[in-house]
Amino acid sequence: MNERKNVLGIPYLTWRSISLTAAGSILITISSIYVALRLSALPWPTIFVAVLSMSLLKLLGNTNLQEINITQTGMSSGAMVAGGIAFTIPGLWISGLYTPFNPTTQTLSEWIMPKVWPLLLVSLVGVLLGTMLCWYYRKRNIETMQLAYPIGTAAAETLEAGDEGGKKSWFLFGAMGLSALFTVLRDRFALIPQNLDGKVGKLPMQLYSSPMAIGIGYIIGFPGAAYWMLGALVAHYGLRAFGLELGTFQNADSASAFILTSAVGLMVGSGVGILIQSLKTVRWKHEPADVGAKTRAQKLLSDRQGLFALIVVAISFVLTILLGLSPVTAALVMAGVVFATMMSSVITGQTGINPMEVFGIIVLLAIRLVVKVEDTQAFLIAAIVAIACGYAGDAMNDYKTGAILGTDQRAQFVTQFLGAFVGIFAAIFGLFVLILQYGGVGGETGLSAAQAHSVTAMVNGIGDPVVFGVALLIGTLLYVNGVPAMIIGIGMLLSLGMASAIFVGGAVSFLVKKLSKDQDAVNLGNVVSAGLLGGEGITGTILAFLAMLTR
Repeated sequence: MNERKNVLGIPYLTWRSISLTAAGSILITISSIYVALRLSALPWPTIFVAVLSMSLLKLLGNTNLQEINITQTGMSSGAMVAGGIAFTIPGLWISGLYTPFNPTTQTLSEWIMPKVWPLLLVSLVGVLLGTMLCWYYRKRNIETMQLAYPIGTAAAETLEAGDEGGKKSWFLFGAMGLSALFTVLRDRFALIPQNLDGKVGKLPMQLYSSPMAIGIGYIIGFPGAAYWMLGALVAHYGLRAFGLELGTFQNADSASAFILTSAVGLMVGSGVGILIQSLKTVRWKHEPADVGAKTRAQKLLSDRQGLFALIVVAISFVLTILLGLSPVTAALVMAGVVFATMMSSVITGQTGINPMEVFGIIVLLAIRLVVKVEDTQAFLIAAIVAIACGYAGDAMNDYKTGAILGTDQRAQFVTQFLGAFVGIFAAIFGLFVLILQYGGVGGETGLSAAQAHSVTAMVNGIGDPVVFGVALLIGTLLYVNGVPAMIIGIGMLLSLGMASAIFVGGAVSFLVKKLSKDQDAVNLGNVVSAGLLGGEGITGTILAFLAMLTR
């Protein structure tokens, strides 16, 4: 690459990488908020943006691997901000604390503005703390503990491959185009039905018409898709249909309450299992035993970076108080975020999974044991933790990619923060556009938001404590024994048609891996799947925005 002016004197941090970071973050964040609300899932966008940034910069010419990696680092960061928001904040609508827009009693501005400012503050606190904390976790997790970070490692391999022939780019954009066309025909012109109904034997089945759902199934693989389907079958047949027929439940409402409580218990139990396993690693694999806590604290305070950390925490503390939290509660939130992001960064490095909303629930429950927190504030606290944890997982994956490729991680720090900051506004915009268009949140509206239902359950009460406790114990035991109880719980909360579409994608993944001896074919399937997600996600949000303008 010829000499370009480096921004801030950092090698390969160029103005075009900054510009593409901002533009790419907007697109990926808007797509992610749609995916998270519609499918209650958010696969890592890392591979997608790696190929996207590589394609765009090669098209512009005169680039290299370092500029590409710096650009893709920032593009993906807004997606995890979107996930943190989508997995928690819709609970305000689910619980009735926020109401859908009613044009007969209020203007659009009156409906949106009182909700926007708290969301901006919540998101900014999560991003500020996540950015600062990850800079410190980076050395310990990647260099000392040498965690795998499978997503970050895969991104490095994708970029190193170089895609000299451009084949991956063609497949990526081709899949995006087909997915976008499919979405327009389904949602705008109603030429494709939303669901396909049929029977397997005597059992009624349903398939949601969604390229995005099939792409998610392919990316998570056959085992994950199968567990997802298992959760849906247990909920829809084992509990709801057969439970009502056998008289186990008095009515459909009691069956639904049992399913919700047990599903949330499984998901929280899985989070407890994750903590149990990760604490073993954290306890034994970092600093030498002869370095005392007092010595480490003195070293931190004497470092300029320590001063920067104190400033960020102070700003975040003040912003949290502006949300209406007491100083004691705000301080507990700061401590909770430090704990949760540390666990999240380790778990992501070990497994590639980042249950951000579960960490939000755990910190919220812990704070409520100490101080009283109003319900609206409870959702905001859970959102701060979830955003920080989601952002932490993405940042640590990117730092792992940078460590493998030898990228200047100061440049990654800059684009990470820029992409997340831009993503805050894109995520909030997408959230309001979609809720406005769909008329609320919940399975009946089309925005399933299963994770937000879990957070709502914890805020409003856990339902039957015996059912919750037993499910939590089962979820913990399943996770520590290698069974992803969290995926089963999510499957229980989603529609059968959605689970079926995800299962189809998982089955395709299984066949490709079984029949193809070429690993490139499997990787190409991941690229195509990423295109399916991006195409439907971006197009669905655009259609919702256009519909809002014509209301």
